[in-house]
Amino acid sequence: MTTVSQTMETEEDFLTCLHIKLYHPKQASQGFYTLLPLGEKCKHSAEDPLRLGRDAQVCTYALADPRVSRKHLALFAYRTPQSPDILFTIQNLTQRGRLSVNGSVLNYLERMDLPDKALIRFGEYEMLIIRESGEAKGSFEVEFEVLAVPPSRETCMYVPNTTPVMDTGSHVMNDVPAELRSQTPLETDETLICY
Repeated sequence: MTTVSQTMETEEDFLTCLHIKLYHPKQASQGFYTLLPLGEKCKHSAEDPLRLGRDAQVCTYALADPRVSRKHLALFAYRTPQSPDILFTIQNLTQRGRLSVNGSVLNYLERMDLPDKALIRFGEYEMLIIRESGEAKGSFEVEFEVLAVPPSRETCMYVPNTTPVMDTGSHVMNDVPAELRSQTPLETDETLICY
């Protein structure tokens, strides 16, 4: 009788991994993430939805925050005939608030396919989900991390406390005659006359 080598690679050695990076502006003073397995990779069956919310009895992962719904969102794994990769959709499970994915709003029970890198916002939370491909078909891993700064700053999707910059058609205002500089406001479609 032959035995299978313990070092032989199997499809389960190369699991797809969802890296979920969380940020909340009050996370330093609150214990929002005490129920999450931070820094650990947790294996999940691709058949079961991954739910995130306040209720640890119903959800796969829970946030210790009374402003989060009992069941807030769900991630569903799926595959297509055209690709061997495990892909994911996200669904908004809360009636109390909206969820946005890369700026697109999802209302209650609406779903959307997740790109390989997605910025999810709900309440004051920002969650960056990055999908790392694997070869396994029946399961995937999830790894949670807490970020010190909002992920929207890293992804250039949001710049806090700024005002829009007016396009004047000139890179350097010092070269513009004073009489033209003093005319305010300039509309974005106006151009400056260069002498």
